[in-house]
Amino acid sequence: MFANIWTFTLKELKSFFNSPVAYVILTLFLLIGGWFFSAGLFLIGQADMRDLATVVFPLAFLFFIPAITMRLIAEEKKSGTLELLVTLPVRDVEIVVGKYLAALGLLASALLLTFSYPLTLSILGDPDGGAVVGAYLGLILLGGSYLAIGTFTSGLTHNQIVAFITGFVIIFALFMLDKVLVFFPGPVASVLEYLSVSYHFENVARGVVDTRDLIYFLSLIAGFLFLAVRSLEARRWK
Repeated sequence: MFANIWTFTLKELKSFFNSPVAYVILTLFLLIGGWFFSAGLFLIGQADMRDLATVVFPLAFLFFIPAITMRLIAEEKKSGTLELLVTLPVRDVEIVVGKYLAALGLLASALLLTFSYPLTLSILGDPDGGAVVGAYLGLILLGGSYLAIGTFTSGLTHNQIVAFITGFVIIFALFMLDKVLVFFPGPVASVLEYLSVSYHFENVARGVVDTRDLIYFLSLIAGFLFLAVRSLEARRWK
């Protein structure tokens, strides 16, 4: 099982880096991050990663992650190669997890390239190491959850644009849940707050790693990957 997952992960990573997709996404992500980090450093003389990690990158994820995942399965469906996989001794869960891990690898590469920001901070001052580690852990969990959602929506259709829009709508809804709490009564607001990805991300990004937040993110990832597997299995019933 793990050998097949690893094979799909490597295949998908090669596919990312053999096309302009990975380079365009990495370049735009670094340009946005570099702009906001440099603006704070040179325009107001303040070197700080908090806004970058807790505001700019989460907002960028709303658009970048559906762009990464929209082709994962939708392209295989459109080209017909997904049906060829049925003839191979592989399981649907291996296809989904392999492709998900490849997308997670691309996201991790993008975040790895931003390590120059905390390194710069450590040269100029004495940043809170716990907050920096928490911010990166929170971004991996947040991005991993969004990737699972995008993998699921990519498996629903053969159209990459539809996969992008559907993934964006679900991610944006989860992102906005804790921003509309004032419109709901207390018990409903509490439920919406717990369902919000932003609420759990902000807890982790502060450097406070609570098992409830970890369980939330891991459940979200496992739940949407499960749905992605079921969506692939559905083709066998047609």
